[in-house]
Amino acid sequence: MILTHKKGASFYQFESLAQYPEIRHGIFTRHFGFSTGPFESLNVSFGLGDKAAHVKANRQVIARAIGSNQLVYAQQIHDNQIGILDIKNLACKEVAKPALGTVDALVTNASGKFLTIQLADCQSILLYDAIRRVVANIHSGWRSSIKNIAGQTVEAMEKHFKCQPADIVAAIGPSLGPCCAEFVNYRKEIPKIFWPYKTVNDHFNFWAISRDQLTRAGVLQENIEFSNICTRCNTEIFFSYRGEGHTGRFASVIGLNM
Repeated sequence: MILTHKKGASFYQFESLAQYPEIRHGIFTRHFGFSTGPFESLNVSFGLGDKAAHVKANRQVIARAIGSNQLVYAQQIHDNQIGILDIKNLACKEVAKPALGTVDALVTNASGKFLTIQLADCQSILLYDAIRRVVANIHSGWRSSIKNIAGQTVEAMEKHFKCQPADIVAAIGPSLGPCCAEFVNYRKEIPKIFWPYKTVNDHFNFWAISRDQLTRAGVLQENIEFSNICTRCNTEIFFSYRGEGHTGRFASVIGLNM
């Protein structure tokens, strides 16, 4: 990953995605924002106890750095709903219930719409099909992961935009790594089919789970890039719910700029 400083913000970029000039993306660090206390400093989420004015100012930091005020946020619920923003109508259509807005993945073919996911240990999985010019941003926590939100988002790209999975480039952002993804109650929480991904001391490798879900959906393994950065091990850079408890959320952004 490439660390970039731009317009008062710091963010990481994936080499596999940075080669495409028609898109912009970034995994923003927790630095260079306005929030204080446990939200220090670039918290982009409301409803956590941070001051609304700080969150609004922080979102403007993200907007300036990405070069657009059209950041599309979702009401994330740790499920497998997918929202589609289609250039034909420039309005989100729900792929699965419940109501519009409560989704954990966003897909668009519309230029200028930058899909933004809020994170503190969950994976952001960025997808791009350069042939069909479609981007996606997935919020994949463990609950969404066991519901295969990654594979279902690839399927949504196929269904709605005629994407071919072999054309899709995928990037898995900083998130809870196998070093820290401990599930002491995994026998109750995680279906048995995922137990082969358990390592030592009841830890699970959800990066590998996402990789396999993507490849089963048709994404080529050589087209998947990993950050290999654990958020809990790097709380000086990213917010981590597991590491800090009461904390903020950092932003992952991707969109077509032309």
